[in-house]
Amino acid sequence: MLRPRGFTLIEVMITVGIVAILAAIAIPTYSQYVLRARITGAVSNLSSMRVKMEQYFQDNRTYNNAAAPPCGLPGTSVAPLPTDANFTFTCPTLSGTQYTVLAAGTGTMLGAQYSIDQNNNRVTINPPAGWLGAGNPCWVLKQDGSC
Repeated sequence: MLRPRGFTLIEVMITVGIVAILAAIAIPTYSQYVLRARITGAVSNLSSMRVKMEQYFQDNRTYNNAAAPPCGLPGTSVAPLPTDANFTFTCPTLSGTQYTVLAAGTGTMLGAQYSIDQNNNRVTINPPAGWLGAGNPCWVLKQDGSC
């Protein structure tokens, strides 16, 4: 006599249920991990831009120079703005003694804004959607608003 081979419907449904529970936990956690990685890339670019601006100031004793602007497009300035797939970088404030570099989110990071200035003030203007910490005097790197 041959034994039937295969799985019963109950066994398959239990397996599907376990996989669904694991996916319900893993997918949001992974999404938050990816979001934090994108933010880390943006704040890293802001930090490197600050170093470039300070080097420019050491050489020229000003943050703004019409002949060789420190903050601008690659190839047209001494300290070109970084490029990133998830953030655009601008210098909304640029004078002889002051600057602000702003990272504004695009795509899935739309609405997130981080900045740094000549005094190394690191500000979270707007965290990503659903995160706490708007206006924090630090870069919010976690959903609970902590830095």
